[in-house]
This record gives sequence, structure tokens and C-alpha cells, in this order.
Amino acid sequence: MTGLPSHLSTTAAAYDDIAVLYAQLVRDEFDSLPLDRAMLAAFADSVRAVDGGPVAELGCGPGRVTAYLRDLGLDVLGIDLSPVMIRLARESYPDLRFEVGSMHALDLADDELDGIVSWYSVIHAPPRDVSSYVAEFRRVLAPGGHLVLGFFESEGGPVTTFDHRVTTAYRWPIDELAALTAEFGFTEIGRMLREPREGERFRRGHLLMRLEK
Repeated sequence: MTGLPSHLSTTAAAYDDIAVLYAQLVRDEFDSLPLDRAMLAAFADSVRAVDGGPVAELGCGPGRVTAYLRDLGLDVLGIDLSPVMIRLARESYPDLRFEVGSMHALDLADDELDGIVSWYSVIHAPPRDVSSYVAEFRRVLAPGGHLVLGFFESEGGPVTTFDHRVTTAYRWPIDELAALTAEFGFTEIGRMLREPREGERFRRGHLLMRLEK
């Protein structure tokens, strides 16, 4: 992609470099994450209850969450900054649609989607930019559409940076992220906090929200 802000170009290049290894590491990750699966299942149920229209996973990486959403009965598209990640996703799941793109300027029409999954994909965004991402989510979501966010939670602290293995990332207090989305017309439906498993460093946060009509 051309014309990206510098931090997005850095993130895309970093994920290109580790894409093959990353895909191998996360391929079967959901097998041991029942709470994460439950959050995505709740999202899928919410989308189907409204209309069951198209859904996008933004920051899809090698596509395993996109495929999981497909298996939950959703009409889903995967979008990612990293061209190498998109190539791997297409190779692994040739029946699904994957596109290179950025959350800051989606090649989607207003109100096109009934759901968005942002699964650990805003973690690399500088905090000052997260509002612009949420505004873009609102633009492409139809009224009554649903959004689920997965992120690293700050465990009582403020928004803080940490040394993510790929490139700089941020941990967010769950209340602050929920309040930020509320400024753009989202109402919280539910949340889930998961303590770190063996080998993980930080608590995980998850928010399920609906865009008010």
C-alpha cells in the first residue's frame, strides 16, 4: 500500500517479516481459548439476530479468526495491512475473501457492514489515533450493527506502551476504551476480561458493542 502514515507502514513491514512464523504459531490457538471463542460466538449471534449481513474482520492476519467467523455462519471479509499476511490467508482459506487495506481508510461504503471484528488490531495504533479508527468503524457499520474489540488490558493502569514482539503496542483500561466508543454512538452489550494463560504476559480485554440506530 502507498500513502500510509509512517507508523502504519512500519507495522505492515514488521508483520510481513514475521508472517509465516506468526501464522504457524496462531493456527490452532482457539482450541485452548474457550472464553475468546465464546465472545466471538456472542458477536455472531448478535449479528444474526439483527440481519446477518456482511461482516469484516479488520486486521485479519493469516485469517484464522475470519475462518472461525465463517464457521459461525457469518458472511465475512478479512482485511489486513500486511500483503504477506493476506497472501497466507488466501492460501489457507481460498473460499474466503481477503483484501489488503487499512482501518484508517476502509475501501467500504457507508453503512455497508452489519458487524466488525477488531481482534487485537487497534493495539499498535497510537492512542491519539484510536478515535479516528472508531469513527471509521461507525461510518461503515449500518445502524444497529455490532463491533467486537479484543485488546491487551492495562489492569488498573492508564493507557501504556509495551514491547510487543512485533512492533510497539499499547494496553488500554477497559472502561476507557468503552467510554471512547460510546462517544461515537456505541452502546456496550457485554465485556470479558481474561487473565493471562501460561506464556502470556498481560490480561486480555474484550468488548461487544452495538451501534445505536
